[in-house]
Amino acid sequence: MRREVFQRGDAVAVLPWDMATDELVLIEQLRVGAIRDNDSPWMLELIAGIVEEGESDINVAHREADEEAGCVLGRLESIATFYPSAGACSEQIRLFVGELVSAKPGTIQGLDSEHEDILVHQIPRQTVLAMLDQGQINNGHTLIALYWLARHGERLRAAWLDDQND
Repeated sequence: MRREVFQRGDAVAVLPWDMATDELVLIEQLRVGAIRDNDSPWMLELIAGIVEEGESDINVAHREADEEAGCVLGRLESIATFYPSAGACSEQIRLFVGELVSAKPGTIQGLDSEHEDILVHQIPRQTVLAMLDQGQINNGHTLIALYWLARHGERLRAAWLDDQND
């Protein structure tokens, strides 16, 4: 028997959350794998990027937040680590939720050198969760992060707000 695997580096994805306004930052960009039928290939998703050799996950989250969305993040909380397609790919994704310090909603971000064309959205959390329930969010890492937030968001909010009051 012969098996093939796509050796790919690991990635980090982050969901920025402004607890003061209860808004989330999601980005929208073209994904060629989604060009398959009448659905739009423009996907609403988390900020994400590849972990470079010697780079920490925390650094990747902060770097990608700046590059892809013009966001500045504060604290980060780990959500999950998973293999998005372990049957054929070695990539592991590590998810975080990040404390949003500042953002640039409505702007086009991304690096020219990476041919990125990214629209930044800042959306009320309850609106995003309704979009999730309506099937408008359709990529794995974003689904996982939003389901985690729906389950653990109030606990995290209480902990982070309590830390600010100390």
